[in-house]
Amino acid sequence: MRVLGIETSCDETGVALYDQEQGLLGHVLYSQVKLHADYGGVVPELASRDHVRKTLPLIHQVLQDTGTELSQVDGIAYTAGPGLIGALLVGASIGRALAWSLGIPAVEVHHMEGHLLAPMLEAHPPQFPFVALLVSGGHSMLIRVEGVGRYELLGESLDDAVGEAFDKTAKMLGLPYPGGPELARLAQQGRPDVYRFPRPMTDRPGLDFSFSGLKTFALNTFQESLQDEQSRADIAFAFQEAVVDTLTIKCRRALRQTGLKRLVVAGGVGANIRLREALRKLAEDEHGEVYYPRLDFCTDNGAMIAYAGCIRLAAGLHAGPEIKARARWSLESLAPL
Repeated sequence: MRVLGIETSCDETGVALYDQEQGLLGHVLYSQVKLHADYGGVVPELASRDHVRKTLPLIHQVLQDTGTELSQVDGIAYTAGPGLIGALLVGASIGRALAWSLGIPAVEVHHMEGHLLAPMLEAHPPQFPFVALLVSGGHSMLIRVEGVGRYELLGESLDDAVGEAFDKTAKMLGLPYPGGPELARLAQQGRPDVYRFPRPMTDRPGLDFSFSGLKTFALNTFQESLQDEQSRADIAFAFQEAVVDTLTIKCRRALRQTGLKRLVVAGGVGANIRLREALRKLAEDEHGEVYYPRLDFCTDNGAMIAYAGCIRLAAGLHAGPEIKARARWSLESLAPL
């Protein structure tokens, strides 16, 4: 089975072609970062319009790059949620229209399931079961994964997602959009003994997160500082260390609570070098293993959607005739395979 995957949940247009026997054949990605940079964040209407402009050309590109005719595509997978509703509807409408015109099945893919399964595209994928840490601009959650569609939510952010907290703190420090990677770069110039930020919700049991207070603590610290370049770097360092420590503490708890030894990390924040260092040490201490998708697949992409869609189509699942998109969608509601 050969599946075309379409991702349009936020500010990146991704298209990929996945073959059940040959693996990933090709993928292309267009980022809207420059489009939204002047606004300091994603403007939903502009994102939707840009997906309209880019999706079909990218589909043609990936087909051309892989030497594939549309008639050779056996199924269409598209992100149906969660995400920006207008952006999702672009990919869903194009995906369903293609499937109707070709007489092939289409399947709705949960955006976070795509992220969760992205490490399966690597040469040495994790085996089920495992604990997954999903950290992005819109989501922060720990999940016990027994198999595809068999998910138990262990903990999640009660307010800001960790990626959102990175971006908002970076904006407060005067860094350009997208702020997360810029804050991480600035933190490399920070001094470790100047500030210590709290590690939220680590002094109580449970696996939930909260990052809004940490963001406020950073703001108050910045307002009381000299607000020069070194102060900004020191605050960036302290903020990043607090986030990394918090995530590491929660991951350790999740592994011990479940008795599992495999940890999967996915989502854009999973590309953070300092977080990877800390989780590598955690895995060593716990005699376990940690898995990531390649850097290209940490952020939104079509490859993860094509892969997740292929698994579900191969299991006989497909979308109905209506076009659906969901701004919110529980991962635990998905049908198990």
